[in-house]
Parts: sequence; C-alpha cells; structure tokens
Amino acid sequence: MRKFHSASALIGATKPEIPVIGVRPHAAARAARWFMQNFPGDVAYAYKANSSVFLLGALYGAGIRHFDVASVPEIEDAATIPDATLHFMHPVKSRTAIRRAFSEYGVRSYALDSEDELRKILEETGNCRELTLWVRVAVAPKNSKIPLDRKYGIAGARAARLLVKARQACKELGITFHVGSQTATPDAYISALDEVGKLIVKAGVVLDRLDVGGGFPSIYVDEAPAPLSAFMAAISEAVERLPIGERCRLMCEPGRALVAEAESLIVRVDARRGNELFVNDGSYGTLFDAAHLGFDFPVRLVGRPVDAAEALVDFSFWGPTCDTIDYMKGPFRLPGSIKEGDYIEVGNTGAYGRALASRFNGYGAFEEAILDDEPMLTMYAAQAEAEREDERAQA
Repeated sequence: MRKFHSASALIGATKPEIPVIGVRPHAAARAARWFMQNFPGDVAYAYKANSSVFLLGALYGAGIRHFDVASVPEIEDAATIPDATLHFMHPVKSRTAIRRAFSEYGVRSYALDSEDELRKILEETGNCRELTLWVRVAVAPKNSKIPLDRKYGIAGARAARLLVKARQACKELGITFHVGSQTATPDAYISALDEVGKLIVKAGVVLDRLDVGGGFPSIYVDEAPAPLSAFMAAISEAVERLPIGERCRLMCEPGRALVAEAESLIVRVDARRGNELFVNDGSYGTLFDAAHLGFDFPVRLVGRPVDAAEALVDFSFWGPTCDTIDYMKGPFRLPGSIKEGDYIEVGNTGAYGRALASRFNGYGAFEEAILDDEPMLTMYAAQAEAEREDERAQA
C-alpha cells in the first residue's frame, strides 16, 4: 500500500477516480495503548468496528490480545491472530455457530441472555465445564447516540435465575452489558454497575468476570464527550462498590474509541448545486453513519491551496447512487469556493465506515493509502503529547 504524509499529498500525486480510505495505524495504536494503560482489566477489541489488517496489526502491536467477535466469519478471521483470545459475545447464536466456534476454533467464552441460549451452548459444547459464560443484562442507556437496550439483555428475577443456572454450568461466570454506542458521559456506566450490584445480591452468586462492554465515545464535530479518563474513574469507583472479590477480572469492549480516528475518507466533488455537493461516496458506502445516524464528521478541502481568510459555508452531501436516501445533511463546513473536481477529506470515519459499505448501484469500491499525519479530531491529545515528549527525551 502506498504511503503519503497527508490527504493533500495523496491528491497531488494521484487524483483518484474512486474514494480513498486514508489509514492511520499510528492513531489506532495510540488509542490501544491508552486503553491498555488506563483500563484495569482486559481490553477486548470489538471486531465488528473495523477489520482492516493494518489497524488490527496496529492494535496487536500495542498489546491487544482479546477480541469481541459476533459471527463465524469474524471468528475465522480473528483466529489467525497469534495468541488471540476470542469472546463470542453475540447473545443469540445458531447451533452451528456455537459448535464450530467450540470445536474448530477453540472458543471457550460465550455471552447469553436466556435459558434457551444457555441450553444451546451446553448441548453444542458437550456440556464442557471449561467455559466462561457471560450473562448479558439489560441496562438503561444514558446520553448514547445509538441505544442498544431493546434487542438484548435480561433483567430482574429472570436474570438472577439465569445467573444461578449459568454458575452451575461453567468454570467462570461473568456479567456483561452495553450502555449504547457513542455514550457521551460516564453516567450510564455508573447506573449500569449499580444495577449489576443489585443483581449479584439477588442471585447470590460469586462472579469471576465483569465486562462493562463498549460504548466509549470518539469525537466528532457535533460531539463533546467527557474525556475518557472520566469514564475510567467512574467505572473504577462504581466497581469498588460491587459485592465482588479481588479475583473478579474486568473486561471492556471498545470499538469506536479505538479505531474511529484511525481512518478518514477522501471523496471527489462530482457536481455542485448551490449548497449541495454530489460526492462519490455516500450512505451506501463509508458515510452510512452520516446519513442514517446523523454523525457530523469533520471535513476539509484537500489537494489545492485555500485562502485562510475564505469564509466557510454549510454544505450537505448527495452520494453517487440513484437513491434519494443517499443524502448526508451535515452541515459540512467547507470553503465557499469549492467546485466540481475538488477533493474533500472526511475525518474520523474509522469506526463502522468500511464495515457498513455496500456495492449498491455498482458503487462502493475504494482505494487505500497510509497517511502519516494526525487525525482531524482526537480524544488522545494528551497521550500524543506525552509520547512525543518521550521520543524527544530518547533522541
């Protein structure tokens, strides 16, 4: 893969016909190092967020060895990673998926949220007693962009009963939950862990593992999440209040927080109509979240000089397909002189962008290039500065 200092350098050298994903492995590595240094337990990367081999390599190089996987194809892919521990955290799995994960790939860690699922897991693993079973409990979302409480999770007396049954069937019993994607404040983790404490008392079980899930935020133009350090402090304080022993090991499942900053998307303007720009990627491609979930990604004009005094104008984007839902409202603030043939870098698209892209209408193909510069927005400015200080000290 070719390497460039920046998106502008790439455009100056190549003038690409199709969108380009600019990969910044150093940003993924930095995020992973921060989590490894600051989370008091195992950091399991949520594989679904982005399975680029370049980013996986960066995460691995930073010390990530645990992976949250949700399907057999993800397991097949992640199983090629040396020394990887895979956690099959989808609460509803087919019997074939359980059987293959167990017998072909040695997976011993499974999430569930019903007695039916527990029965399936035990039957398809031959009642193996070496399993780690995570009971997925339902918790209320707070300040999350994408709530995840309606589909999975068990609560109340049913949850307590399931914990007791799972405790009798496994080597290690865990509780897991998810507060919702892009959670802006740590309040949701505090209230979720308070509910976990009540549930442990109600069930009267000894817990070996506790997974606080994902939901850790990244940064976008319209988002001002609390610093990640506030999440770590809140989780640690809430865990201290739980009726669990010192041997209970924590885990988290960051996806967006590890890889959002590690990719950007470079698109070409194919037409301008007033304050609407027609670009060559859209809601069926890497910009799914911008269209369907209202994410306001940072943008900048790249590939030609821009007068610093030029006023920025609010634009919306149309994607390249024939479908009218291929629309991204924005607003995307760009120089008023932008025109057909210009290129735009859309920043912080590393979480779920390439994972959700399709080939609808024949579009969706993209090139890739490594970019050496920094992400357009970052949650890890202090970490970056500390690492630069270390480099200067060692020079």
